[in-house]
Formats: sequence, C-alpha cells, structure tokens
Amino acid sequence: MKASKLAIQFVKTLIGSGLLMLVLSGATMAADATGVNGIAWGDLSSAQQQVLVRQQNNWDNLPAARQQALARGAQRWLDMNPAERADAAQRFQNWRELPVETRAAIRQRYLEFQNLAPEDQARVRMNFARFQQLDEKQRAALLRRWQQMSIQERQQRLQQLRQRRLQR
Repeated sequence: MKASKLAIQFVKTLIGSGLLMLVLSGATMAADATGVNGIAWGDLSSAQQQVLVRQQNNWDNLPAARQQALARGAQRWLDMNPAERADAAQRFQNWRELPVETRAAIRQRYLEFQNLAPEDQARVRMNFARFQQLDEKQRAALLRRWQQMSIQERQQRLQQLRQRRLQR
C-alpha cells in the first residue's frame, strides 16, 4: 500500500478510535494559550498511570493541554475491549512505520484543521463523510481527475470552490 494511502487510512481510523490526540501529543501546545488546567500525576487513576507510565518522570514538565490530551487518550484506551486495543495498537504501529516527513505533514494538516473556524471544520467533516460514501471506483476516478489537472487547473478549481462557498 502506498504511504499516502496508508496515511489517510490511518488518520481515518485514529479519528474513529479517538486516539488521534495520543498520536499528536508530540505536537507542541502552549498551556497558557489554551487556558487549560494541568492534571497532577496523583490525580490520574491508577489505571491511567499504568498506561502513561513512560510519561511519569516528565509529567510535571508537560504543557497542561498535553496532559489533558494524554489523560483522555489513556481513558479511551482503558475503555476499549481487547479487539479494539489490538486494532489501535496495529494502527499505531503503522503510524510509527510511516516516514518522518509523512507523519509531520499529517500533524501539520491536523493542526491546520484545528485552527479552522467551527463552521469550516463542520464543512470539512461533511465533505469527508460524503467522500467516504463513494465506492472505490468513484474515489479512484475522482483522484485520477485531480491528478490529471495541471497546477493552474487545480488552483482555479479551488478558487471556484471558495467563491461558491462564499456565496452561500
């Protein structure tokens, strides 16, 4: 499977499993910019502490937003059944096998998405749901059409879509 296709599949499964924040925990988040309160190590449940044991020595140095994200991710992990955990572990292994540049690009795109206005995020989610409903043939045809466009044609098409969106 091509790396980009694997990356897309992996991000979709991470979003579905709720583990995306754990994977993205390597991205920097400023605690004071978020207004999020940190979590003391002792306030985590013993089960969460077991999941996050590798973070224990550095826990107090982590930004508050990252502590929150890790605590939520650990709880989601604990709420999974064994089959879901095995699937998540495999997806994480797939993530780790991606080239560093691909992982960085995925993180960057995720951060860009997080910076979108809520209505723009909703639009992206809706379009992604519509894309997921396409069968494999339709997806391949759509991808082929896009790949066959020149850079100028792609830019023009994106501009048309932006203008149409602004007219709504």
